[in-house]
Amino acid sequence: MTDAPTDQVNLTAKELAHPSGQSTPSSATVLHGRLIPPQQQILLYSPDDWEEFILEWVHHQKTQYKKVVRLAGANDMGIDVAGLTDDAGFQGVWDNYQCKHYDDALTPSIAIPEIGKMLFHSFEKQFVAPRCYYFMAPKDCGMSLKKLLLNSNDLKAKLKEKWQDWCATKITTTKTIALDGAFLEYVEKFDFSIFTFKTALEAIDEHSHTPYHAGRFGGGLPMRPGASAPPAEPAATESRYLEQLFEAYSEHKNSEIKVLTDLQPWQDLTKHYNRQREFFYHAESLRNFARDTVPSGTFEELQDEVHAGVVEIEASTHTDGFDRVNAVTQAAALLPLTANGLISVTKVQDKRGICHQLANEDRLQWKK
Repeated sequence: MTDAPTDQVNLTAKELAHPSGQSTPSSATVLHGRLIPPQQQILLYSPDDWEEFILEWVHHQKTQYKKVVRLAGANDMGIDVAGLTDDAGFQGVWDNYQCKHYDDALTPSIAIPEIGKMLFHSFEKQFVAPRCYYFMAPKDCGMSLKKLLLNSNDLKAKLKEKWQDWCATKITTTKTIALDGAFLEYVEKFDFSIFTFKTALEAIDEHSHTPYHAGRFGGGLPMRPGASAPPAEPAATESRYLEQLFEAYSEHKNSEIKVLTDLQPWQDLTKHYNRQREFFYHAESLRNFARDTVPSGTFEELQDEVHAGVVEIEASTHTDGFDRVNAVTQAAALLPLTANGLISVTKVQDKRGICHQLANEDRLQWKK
C-alpha cells in the first residue's frame, strides 16, 4: 500500500483577461505587422544586405562631394568608400568611410590594421592621407575602440604597441612591414585625430535623405510639399502639351486657336486651359518629389500605369479632340492605382496632370 501524501498543494486558477496592450490595428499593420525600427533591422543584416545599405547611403554622400567611389578587393589599401572633394581625387582633399560587417562590435584588433594600411600607403605616396577617416559597422565600434578613437594619443600608442602582432603582416600580402626608420618618423608626426567613427544611427539618419529609405525600412514617405502655381507665362517645358490643347480647342470650336488670347470669346475654355496647367504642375511637383524620395524609375512606372489605364480611351472614337482630352483625363482621375510606391502621396490632380506629361511626349494625342 502506498502512503497518502502528507503535503497538499492548493492550486488557484485565474482566468486571463483579454490583452489590452494593442490599439485597434490599421490595415497596414494587419498586412505587414508592426514596423521594426531601422536600427533593429540592420542588426539582422547579412554582409550582402549591409553592402547594399552602404551603397544606398553613398547616394547621400554625393551631395557633399564632387565624386564618391567605392574600392573593393584585397588591394584596396585601406580605402572602402571615399568622398573626393575636388578634381585632384586621392591626391586632393578626401574622406574615407571604412564599412565593416561583423557579428559583434568593432574592436581595436580589427580597426588598427586598417589604420596601419592607411598610414603605410599614404607614406608610400599612393595617395594623400584623408581629411577624415570614419569606421562604420551595423553594431558600431566597441567601447574599447571608441575610447581609442576619441583619444588620438592613446590610439597612436596602441598602434605602435600592437604593430608587430596586428599590422606587420596585414599591410600587404607580399612582405612584412616594419615600423621603423622614415616610416616610424612619419607615424610619429601623423595626426591621428582624423580617425573617428560614425554610428549606425548616424548612417540611418543620413540614409533617410536618400530615395531608398522608405523602400528599405518602411514607415511611409515624408510629407509632400504643395505644388507650385503655374507661371503667368508658360515655360518651354509646356510647349507640346499646350500645343495639343490648342489643337483640341481649335477642332472643338472650328476656329484657329494658337495662344491663350485666342480663347477670349470662350471663358469656359479659358478656365479649362487654366485647370489643365494646374494639373500639369501638380504632376511635375510629384515628379520632383519622387527624385528625392523613391528609387529612380518609380515615377516613370507610375506614368506607364496611367498610360496603360487610359490609352484605349484615347484611341477610341470621340466627337473631337476636346472631348477626347476630357474623357482621358477623367478616366485617369478614376484609375484605382494600388502598386506604385508613390500612391500614398498621389492626388487626383497628379493623375490628370500625368496625362498632359504624356501628351508632352506625344504618347497621348488629342486630335486624330
